[in-house]
Amino acid sequence: MATSADSYSALVVHKQPDGKTSAAIEMLARSALPPGDVTIRVAYSSLNYKDALSMRGHPGVTTAFPHVPGIDAAGSVVESDVEQFPVGARVVITGFDFGSRRWGGYGELTRVPAAWLVPLPDGLTERDAMALGTAGFTAAQCVMALEHEGVTPDHGKIVVTGSTGGVGSIALALLAKLGYHVAAVTGKPAEHALLEQLGAKEILPREALHDASDKPLLKSLWAGAVDTVGGETLATLLRSMNQNGCVTACGLVGGTALNVTVYPFILRGARLIGIDSVSASTAERLEIWRRLSGPWKLDLTSVTREIGLTDVPAAAKELLAGRGVGRTVVRIA
Repeated sequence: MATSADSYSALVVHKQPDGKTSAAIEMLARSALPPGDVTIRVAYSSLNYKDALSMRGHPGVTTAFPHVPGIDAAGSVVESDVEQFPVGARVVITGFDFGSRRWGGYGELTRVPAAWLVPLPDGLTERDAMALGTAGFTAAQCVMALEHEGVTPDHGKIVVTGSTGGVGSIALALLAKLGYHVAAVTGKPAEHALLEQLGAKEILPREALHDASDKPLLKSLWAGAVDTVGGETLATLLRSMNQNGCVTACGLVGGTALNVTVYPFILRGARLIGIDSVSASTAERLEIWRRLSGPWKLDLTSVTREIGLTDVPAAAKELLAGRGVGRTVVRIA
């Protein structure tokens, strides 16, 4: 459906009194858009784990229904109250409450505060930007944090957990591009060829990073890590870091508890850096998108698929079932 002067189409999620949710394409009044400085015609969005949780009605993600999910969006400005983003400007939206507490990118139109926007860099199309999206932004944050902590390629091996997922696959590709020796951890043996194509020098089974023993320290293996899993995997990583090794943590699919002693920190100088992509500063956002459109630009063709808005509910179920690989771009326009 195409937008008109007074209405537009969007994927709307409703939650019933029994907690069950349903999603369908609906025509919405333009007046239903949330308040904001800038209205954007969305060209592409993407599907993330957080979107899938929102569509399932997870209270930690979305509490008010009906809701339009989509934590990422790229498109062009059609109405604006600020000079910084004039009509016709191409923009990207990630983070903040977009798509979670506030209506997001799964509609032909969206409206947000100007502070949530960054200009789409000249080196990227709207589709390119959504092949990256929050996942690529988070992966870049992890790599930047490792660099900031002085973890360079000559320091040793870097391990990436959840390496077939959105964040993991892009982190793997970025680290390989920058010359790191990367070990990819996955529970999907069928994807080994893909991980090698992305630049993995080693591929380890998920069980290799799951030591449930009470040993305070394990054999030193890693100079750095990008962990998208959390739980026992993160605890195992911390206990197996090299001296002054650094772990960047950005996921929790493996659990939220962290069962680890202080020994990795006080005997090996291990560092644990938390990655928050939701409330990153404007300066950090601009720098990350500058890198992703220039010196860190990646060819993500092998890990990106495109679907239409009507395909999102089924794809979200697949993602929650652990069958997602790489990135899913959602075509809106």
